[in-house]
Amino acid sequence: MNLQTKVNIDTPDFMIDYNSKLMMLGSCFVENMGGKFSYYKFGVDVNPCGIVYNPRSVANVLRLIVEGKEFKQEDLIQVGDKWVSLYHHGSFSSTDAGECLDKINRRLERATVEIRSADLLVITWGTAWVYRHTGKGVVVSNCHKIPSQEFERYRLSVDEIVEEYTGLIGRLREVNPGIRVLFTVSPIRHWKDGAHGNQLSKATLLLAIDRLREKLGGVYYFPAYEIVLDELRDYRFYADDMLHMSSLTIDYTWERFLYSFISPEVLGLMNRIGRINKAVAHRPFDVHSGDYQRLVKNLLTEIAAISRSFPSIDFSEEERKLNELVVG
Repeated sequence: MNLQTKVNIDTPDFMIDYNSKLMMLGSCFVENMGGKFSYYKFGVDVNPCGIVYNPRSVANVLRLIVEGKEFKQEDLIQVGDKWVSLYHHGSFSSTDAGECLDKINRRLERATVEIRSADLLVITWGTAWVYRHTGKGVVVSNCHKIPSQEFERYRLSVDEIVEEYTGLIGRLREVNPGIRVLFTVSPIRHWKDGAHGNQLSKATLLLAIDRLREKLGGVYYFPAYEIVLDELRDYRFYADDMLHMSSLTIDYTWERFLYSFISPEVLGLMNRIGRINKAVAHRPFDVHSGDYQRLVKNLLTEIAAISRSFPSIDFSEEERKLNELVVG
């Protein structure tokens, strides 16, 4: 008896492996999936400006990266005792303008290099609703607790999104002709828009992606939204707030992505890396015991073997932790 409506995922004309370079931009869903890629040591750069939710803000971030923007103090605004960027998440803010600029520019400099050699750009949109700062005239990535009267709130249209991304993807391919773009819509609901407002927003995003796929080559879609809402379709797959995904749902969605877009040839290596990560995280009662010391040395040997075959995989942090545990 089949108790699920299985969502079909189109077979892509490419596969991700350990030679692939990825950049991921967008909402919390990108953070969840990007965390999985990082855990398994893929070459991935996740949200260089922090979490962003709407297509206009993601487009703003992508322009900063492609153009190699260097921020100066006049690009910041002061909110209370903090300096903030309207293009960045609050994690980049600081009470010191120089420190804020240093964090922003170091991260953007790295992303500008990464985008030029990336094989796949993954973009996740969460909402079509945007907040435009009327004084600066920019759709913000984060409101930074600025008073609401300083913003104009409205919903982007399908035409606006398609027009912006048609030009933006064209600009991106001037600096990286071979890059593919994979869109997703976050299954996390934006309930402050209301049930109907959230559905209108998600429908706008879905229609825009469909239009972009029709217009442009090398553009793909992963149905994360449909998997959670139709294939899982139960509140037990949500976190306690009934809006975000539970860890089980994140794992399930990752598994659907894994078997659709990641080369089967690297699954064995992913399992080896997963076992190493678990072993490194484990803390025994007695680190000096012979059994544990043998485990540590075996892990270092396995890491060395993987590193010889896949020099791009970075185990430096794991090696540091394990070497600190070696006795004698």
